[in-house]
Amino acid sequence: MVAVFDQPIYVTRPILPDLGLVTEKLEQIWAAQWLTNGGGQHNLLEARLRERLAVPYLALFNNGTNALMAAVDCLGLSGEVITTPFTFVATTHSLAQNGLVPVFCDVDQSTMNIDATRIESLITPRTTAIMPVHVYGMPCDVGRIDAIARQHRLRVIYDAAHAFGTEIDGVGIGTFGDVTMFSFHATKTFHTVEGGALAFADPEFKQRIERYKNFGICDEETVSMVGFNGKLNELQAAVGLTVLDCLDDELAKRRNIIRLYRDHLSGVDGIELAPLMPGVVSNPSYFVIRVDEAAFGCGRDDVYGFLREHNVFARKYFYPLCSEFGPYRHLPSSSAENLPVATRIARQVLALPLYGALAESHVDRICELILSAPSGRRPLPTGEARHQPPVLV
Repeated sequence: MVAVFDQPIYVTRPILPDLGLVTEKLEQIWAAQWLTNGGGQHNLLEARLRERLAVPYLALFNNGTNALMAAVDCLGLSGEVITTPFTFVATTHSLAQNGLVPVFCDVDQSTMNIDATRIESLITPRTTAIMPVHVYGMPCDVGRIDAIARQHRLRVIYDAAHAFGTEIDGVGIGTFGDVTMFSFHATKTFHTVEGGALAFADPEFKQRIERYKNFGICDEETVSMVGFNGKLNELQAAVGLTVLDCLDDELAKRRNIIRLYRDHLSGVDGIELAPLMPGVVSNPSYFVIRVDEAAFGCGRDDVYGFLREHNVFARKYFYPLCSEFGPYRHLPSSSAENLPVATRIARQVLALPLYGALAESHVDRICELILSAPSGRRPLPTGEARHQPPVLV
């Protein structure tokens, strides 16, 4: 069989700004002779992101996982934290690394976010927080979640790794809960190669989190707390500033590609698309379909394998569930019986290629392949793959 595409079509590509503009930023760094520890590029990026995300305070980190871990530790959480199994494993690891027990809550059938109607049934005397995830850039039911947290005196840390720029009725996603984490990994629409940030409204938390990410240092002679090295350096910040300047163009291209996918795949029996949420501007980081084998005639794995044979590297994202991984499968909340919706969805989801440089004709052909995928195919074993697609985080 001859592959439709001669070159691999990956699920994403990082934004790579004009190299000349990046070089200009590097020249500024070289002139300042300041490479890390809150230099000019870092401070400028923090100010610009705070304005763009419309949040009161922002703290930059060298990656999103460290940002999430810092938030958990600096809020002084203990015991159990209610979260979703349908997420990248860093969400759950940030709890376990801090000695907390994740309690998995099932997800909503439509949005694939944590099912807010099930949260209260999982609250125990040991519960100290809720950690929801805005999956694929679609916001959680923040109104209900924040109300539950207030009623039960719980903290809320939102994982917005996918939701840079998402808004609900004109309000930035980073203004809900106690703290919101953003990821700036290279696979995200906005990136600093590696990086992340925390958004919050408490000025005292700003001081605490800045010390925490710098080893707990107050001044040359004083260390007031146990911390770690979570600082974003000047080179990362410089890339971020140049990415920010070309971000709107990339977002417009991605939204057009999503429109094409929807035109091709809407109304197809057995193919379910993410909902369009009223009043929501979501981040076009991902375009995900769900394949119902009974209605479509073949399963998600059949489609996945068929696309790979034609050099299209879609991703089963998120599969398996975090609750199915070795460190967490022993937990009582990890049972499939406790997570029926998440368990089903994890075996249906497929993230399709989405990046600004993806040609419209390629989108057309990818959709043609999906609609013609025969049954009985299975994904190629990892060792037989000719190319290794990027890891989504």
